[in-house]
Amino acid sequence: MPFSEDAWAHNRAAYETIRTMPFNAELAQGRLSRERFVHYIVQDAHYLIGFGRALALAAAKAREPERIVQFAKAAEGAIVVERALHGSFFEQYGIDAAAFRATPVQPSAHHYVSYLTATAFAEPYEVVLAALLPCFWIYAEVGRDIHGRAAPENPYQAWIDTYAGEDFHDAVARMIEATDEAAGDASPALVARMHEAYTAATRLEYLFWDGAYRLERWPL
Repeated sequence: MPFSEDAWAHNRAAYETIRTMPFNAELAQGRLSRERFVHYIVQDAHYLIGFGRALALAAAKAREPERIVQFAKAAEGAIVVERALHGSFFEQYGIDAAAFRATPVQPSAHHYVSYLTATAFAEPYEVVLAALLPCFWIYAEVGRDIHGRAAPENPYQAWIDTYAGEDFHDAVARMIEATDEAAGDASPALVARMHEAYTAATRLEYLFWDGAYRLERWPL
């Protein structure tokens, strides 16, 4: 069984929890509050900086030239393309650059970024890919699921269309392919570390959305 299929099977219950959690259920219904969505997009814009950095480090560790290019372009996409989507929401909700800079990275986002960057710096290439994969894959599956049940005239349709779209799903397929390729040459011990990283990142995906729903703030 390819690594990706095995990892998805082992974390299927976590995905179902993410798919049906209040943030995503209310987003699909178009009932998610403006305050919660704004909290989410600001934190996600912060997160994408760290995610882009981790992808750049994956590019630096890749052995094959085509994978170097793939992850370098993915890093660019995280910073330029996806932040352009956030920028349109920032304009819509009146969030200027100063307000964004003044908003600190909140605990769950901080934890997730710290985990990805620490993993990208310290762990082997194979483990780095396993840690990065859930952000790609879970977003794609959640986006596609929400697209199939979204309420008409949903105020968050632009977000839904981005993550349900073919361009994003093509990027996910390439990420799955690269991760399975890396796992194919890995020792059983290294594959076990890949599974640990995949599961940790899946849990952090949940915490990120849950933190947005709870309007998470630092307690001190």
